[in-house]
Amino acid sequence: MTTPMYTTSIPVFKQMLGGLADVLRKAEAHAEAKKIDPAVLLQSRLFPDMFNLLRQVQVASDFAKGIAARLAGVDVPKVEDKEQTFADLQARIAAMLTFMDGLNPSQFADAATREIITQAGTPKEKRFTGQSYLLNYGLPHFFFHVTTAYAILRHNGVEVGKKDYIGTY
Repeated sequence: MTTPMYTTSIPVFKQMLGGLADVLRKAEAHAEAKKIDPAVLLQSRLFPDMFNLLRQVQVASDFAKGIAARLAGVDVPKVEDKEQTFADLQARIAAMLTFMDGLNPSQFADAATREIITQAGTPKEKRFTGQSYLLNYGLPHFFFHVTTAYAILRHNGVEVGKKDYIGTY
């Protein structure tokens, strides 16, 4: 039996990461067809003070794995941020999907009330219930970075649309 916390997290992460992988494939094909150095797209950003495409994908995948792990009550897998190519980003997304496939819905049975403590890049910790962590913190951050990665590519002429962003459901 699946639990509400499982069904509102893992399938969503898998769908959106699958869509992101497809968008990245289209971006790589676009770069090849237009004879654009792939690094140009990978280093692109919407504004100078925002993360570039590489970092947006890294952070989106970090949110997916971190949220999934914390809600399941398992250790968050350590992943180095050393991707430099589209192939590297595809491998990272594939690793996140494999990790989530290994989680059992029963691990999420008490996830809504589980205490989640984070320290998002600062010494100041934040405390959440699992439900608040997922709905008010995790999903908004995840969607922000997936959306921004999509927007960077669309802004740079990659022919993608809403169907590409949404992925397969």
